[in-house]
Amino acid sequence: MPGRTLSLFAAYTGLASCLVGPHHGTENYHWVNSWVAMPQIPEYTNLPGPGYYNQSNLVFPNTTLRQTIHTSIGGQQIRLRISNQFGAVNLPITAVTLIDTKTIRQVTFSGNSSIIIPDGSIAVSDPIDFPIAAQSELAISIYLKDGQNSSIITSHPSARRSSYYGTGNQVNNYNITGDNLVMQQHWFFISGVEVWSPPSTSAFYIIGDSITDGRGSWNNGNNKWTDNLIARMQKNPATSNIAVCNQAAGGNRVLSDGNGPNAAGRVERDVIAQSAAKYAMIFEGVNDVGTAGLDAASQELVYQRLVQAYKQMVTRMHTFGIPVFAATITPIGAQNATAGTYTQPERVATVQRVNDFIRTSGTFDAVFDFNAWLADPNMPTQLNPIYDSGDFLHPNEAGYQVIANNFDLAVFQRFKEGVNGFT
Repeated sequence: MPGRTLSLFAAYTGLASCLVGPHHGTENYHWVNSWVAMPQIPEYTNLPGPGYYNQSNLVFPNTTLRQTIHTSIGGQQIRLRISNQFGAVNLPITAVTLIDTKTIRQVTFSGNSSIIIPDGSIAVSDPIDFPIAAQSELAISIYLKDGQNSSIITSHPSARRSSYYGTGNQVNNYNITGDNLVMQQHWFFISGVEVWSPPSTSAFYIIGDSITDGRGSWNNGNNKWTDNLIARMQKNPATSNIAVCNQAAGGNRVLSDGNGPNAAGRVERDVIAQSAAKYAMIFEGVNDVGTAGLDAASQELVYQRLVQAYKQMVTRMHTFGIPVFAATITPIGAQNATAGTYTQPERVATVQRVNDFIRTSGTFDAVFDFNAWLADPNMPTQLNPIYDSGDFLHPNEAGYQVIANNFDLAVFQRFKEGVNGFT
């Protein structure tokens, strides 16, 4: 019964839509991520609060999510990625739109307005004629008629951007309204926005933890150190064609899962498999040192394992010709050794050893000494007070600006041809 099968399929996939092709003269372009968010499982406290949006094994029933992202590079045609990597069951997406100040545009998936994303998978939208500028705001609306039948979903809790959700299908509204309106500083399900770009356009991926994820920056301020770096790169003609892609998560570790998959295990997912990956950077390790035991054996083991993991990560990216930069771990000490979470002398000493390795081993293609840039001149194991957000660990907005200002943009020209993949 071919006709009956088609009608049933249309009932849940939505109406078909005409697919767009590349604009004339852009046939040799390629897809480049302008924005990404590292997918992870949210802790229970980062799910919607118990109630309508978070019922027993059901989240976001009959809900529209409105989420905003900040682009790095611009273009005329874009596409969206939605992730169900950690969802325990199917993720049924009913409708999606993109919104700017003047336009609401429907998003389709293989010609259909809806899609059921299997657990562990992603969906990539069809190309959309929707011009976006570099460093601009883009709103994404997602309607889930039936919600997702699980309390284990895919999100990025540390968005530091206001997301809104309300009841009913509101994807064609400029504003989410209703008595049940909720705001959270999280992203749910969205994981990437790609731009159809000239062959000379590429992307720089940073694997990081809460410092790269912007802890200590302003909500909705676009002033993470990576945002500040984007602003500098966009003003420099030699780097304005390089996207900056922040693959960081608060609490992330190199060696162990926790807040997101461990960094050693996500190199392929978050760098190698990503569109137009040409440069990469590792700025992680503090949470491994900070959660290891204080005894000498535990600190020695975490040091040795970090060194080996860094080498392994570099080797895997070098295989694809991707140069790998590193940043030293920023200061974690305090005058009172019990003042902060990681301020104990044993951990401070291990951070110094790890930084010595990063600076001198030759493992990395380039090293950026974030530690030296943010250290207190009178007490180098501590953050300079003018750059401390208050917890002896995370920089503040001024510190994030210092990182961006000191970042040597010439490194991209130096490694524009990539690296030898032998080691």
